[in-house]
Amino acid sequence: MEKVKLVLKRMVIIISLLLIISPIANGEGFLKTSGKKIVDATGTEIYLTGFGLGGWLVPEGYMIGTSSFANPAWQFRKKIEELIGTSSTDQFFQLYRKNYVQRKDIQKLKEWGFNSVRLPMHYNLFTPKDQPGVWIEEGFAIIDSLLQWCEENQMYVILDLHAAPGGQSDEGISDYNPAEPSLWESELNKQRTIELWSRIAERYANETWIAGYDLINEPKWDLGANNVPLRNLYIAITNAIRQHDTSHILFIEGNWYATDFSGLTPPWDNNMAYSFHKYWSGVNTSSINYLLNIRNTYNVPLWMGESGENSNSWFTDFIELLKTQNIGWAWWPHKKFDSISGAFSAKKNPEYEYLLRYWSGQAAKPTVAYAVDALTKMANNLHIDICTINYGVIDAMTRQPFNEFTVPFQNHTLPGLIYAVNYDYGKNNFAYKDVVHQNLGSGTYNNGWAYRNEGVDIESCSDLQGMGYNVGWTETGEFLKYTVNVSQSGIYAVHIRIASNQAGGKIMLKIDNITLGVVDVPVTGGWQNWETITLDSVFIPSGSHAITVTFFFGGFNFNYLAFELLTTDIKDEEIVINDYQLFQNYPNPFNPTTKIKFTLPSSIETGLTTSLQVYDILGNTIFTLLNEQMKSGVYEVEFDGSKFPSGVYFYELRVGDFVLVKKFILSK
Repeated sequence: MEKVKLVLKRMVIIISLLLIISPIANGEGFLKTSGKKIVDATGTEIYLTGFGLGGWLVPEGYMIGTSSFANPAWQFRKKIEELIGTSSTDQFFQLYRKNYVQRKDIQKLKEWGFNSVRLPMHYNLFTPKDQPGVWIEEGFAIIDSLLQWCEENQMYVILDLHAAPGGQSDEGISDYNPAEPSLWESELNKQRTIELWSRIAERYANETWIAGYDLINEPKWDLGANNVPLRNLYIAITNAIRQHDTSHILFIEGNWYATDFSGLTPPWDNNMAYSFHKYWSGVNTSSINYLLNIRNTYNVPLWMGESGENSNSWFTDFIELLKTQNIGWAWWPHKKFDSISGAFSAKKNPEYEYLLRYWSGQAAKPTVAYAVDALTKMANNLHIDICTINYGVIDAMTRQPFNEFTVPFQNHTLPGLIYAVNYDYGKNNFAYKDVVHQNLGSGTYNNGWAYRNEGVDIESCSDLQGMGYNVGWTETGEFLKYTVNVSQSGIYAVHIRIASNQAGGKIMLKIDNITLGVVDVPVTGGWQNWETITLDSVFIPSGSHAITVTFFFGGFNFNYLAFELLTTDIKDEEIVINDYQLFQNYPNPFNPTTKIKFTLPSSIETGLTTSLQVYDILGNTIFTLLNEQMKSGVYEVEFDGSKFPSGVYFYELRVGDFVLVKKFILSK
């Protein structure tokens, strides 16, 4: 597994460097806009690709498992304070932030080929909520550390005001509290926002590894047809920034989750780009035409500041579109708890799970000591060394947009076991086929939400013979592909582990597009009642091959394939012809031709007729391949079944009184 990951990692890096980051960030002065492009001081175009560090400074409920009872960050903090007090809560959040993003996170993103990060900031780390005009060093120190790590790795930083004073939307993502005035309902909140950006600009005016300032994340408020209050605030922020900093790009987001730019054109600054967000919708040029029109009309760059939370195939398709349209991007988010769609996934520890149940009203109140321990473990689980890396997500973002090859998920060696969920990395219709493989607004692309982020539905599995996960919700025509290395050619039995609560399922197995066989899936009495069905006597040659499992008719759960070597394939020069031998044909099943090998020993009597005939299941002779006197030796003949219907047949070798019979399948 580690060897495969190393190969995949190298491929990702090479392809990313060659194709995504064009050219690599090289720190040649400030980035700036130049017509529709973002360029460095030499005029070389910089194509920004990266991740948003969501959840780090603005904990969102869905990222930490609290959305049902504490969606905005202030509610999460309040829940903790009620349990352990203010001082311990402060200590928890310091540990939380320390582990969420470290130098190692940035190094890993750079290793994968990304050249930028977007930092979502909460205003209350820079200025106390109840003390206008007072400044806190902690927020600036966080920027300083991130900037240092990014400079070490030649990566750009985009500063994003994710939670403005009062909240720029009525959503938890802006840490909005409906009991208090929003950003749009308070002149004081607006002024504090302007002052914060002024302070940031003054402090970081000379930092060339800051690509720019993303002024307000996802405004969402009824601001009138032309968003006049939003435009006015943007211009006021711009004026404040430009008093200290005339170099950095200003990224302007539209209203209604960065989608509506009404009233925000024409640009009011000569170093400005428009930043849009896109989630859960179709991926095609027409879906972003209104944005392309802004770019073309006003000769300004576009930047896609946020997207993600979808399937790997959607990621690939959207990144392909963005690259085609020369629009840089930042994905969302790089890390969260129990995630299959981010780069990193942190695991909820059992103690924190208990806190979640308590806060949901499903468990008794824990002691202070228990709660502190639970939260400490939760924060420590955010460290990159403990997180799971979702390599499939990275592959979908860096390699798959530019080729249709598949890459092994794991080293599969036959004879041996292949777990269903360990199919190849690659695009839909190449490494796998799944009917519902993207969220285009329906709310789902996956029923199991476990292990991997393709549309393939993977769930936890109770089968003790498995590895903890199985493929479920199979639909007719879907398939999974596995790259395998066959160490020994020969005749195999393929044992297929399945569970089904309904009849009618069928599985077709292929090797390199040659059908090995079709088996019926029985009713096992439940979706986790597992049985083994067997496809017997199939020839598999040695070497590297693609095994494809097609759900000829779906409606069952699939756990694994076990390949058992029955007899080895013997080369002609290795055959000792001291007896009559009839080998299994290859391929089997076949369409329309197959080869049959047999031996006649040196003891064969002179004058005996050797007969090789094909029979149907009723015993009727349908074809005679041989009927003549033959000498000792190794022979191979070909049978062409193009004139016969699909079905089970038998071939018989008869020499005098000696008879050998084998079964084979014609599958058209």
